[in-house]
Amino acid sequence: MTVKITSFKNDHWPAVAEIYRLGLLTRKATFETEVPEYQTWIGKFHKHLLWVALNNNEVIGWAGLSSVSIRKAYAGVAEVTIYIHPDYKSKGIGKQLMSHLVNESEKAGIWTLYAAIFSENPASIKVHLSNGFREIGYREKIAQLDGEWKNTVLFERRSKKIGI
Repeated sequence: MTVKITSFKNDHWPAVAEIYRLGLLTRKATFETEVPEYQTWIGKFHKHLLWVALNNNEVIGWAGLSSVSIRKAYAGVAEVTIYIHPDYKSKGIGKQLMSHLVNESEKAGIWTLYAAIFSENPASIKVHLSNGFREIGYREKIAQLDGEWKNTVLFERRSKKIGI
């Protein structure tokens, strides 16, 4: 399988929304329970830091970076989001997307990448750890999803090129 990672375009939205919807169903990826409208979703991300993974022009995954704060001091800190279509899990797509995201984030001047991951999502934790993230904390019973308390593990990756 040949995977091509490219910038997100508006016409990728239907496939990206479906991958996101499938991720929501797992209840291991986000506290959101519904796919938001396009304008709400796209507004969360840096538009130049949003990508899709393609296999034969089919979107099989996506990744993006969003601001952690509107304060100027945090301009180089971004939160990581990655979703892979269930049919393509455990095929290295997440690792490829993460590697691309890390490289592109540094080109954009991002010095810290941040992620909060449900503790019951070992695949996501593994992808982050294999790409230079380190665990920085744990939030016990931070919020409820479908009436069940969820814990999140916090990770960060400091650039060795930017902000040193």
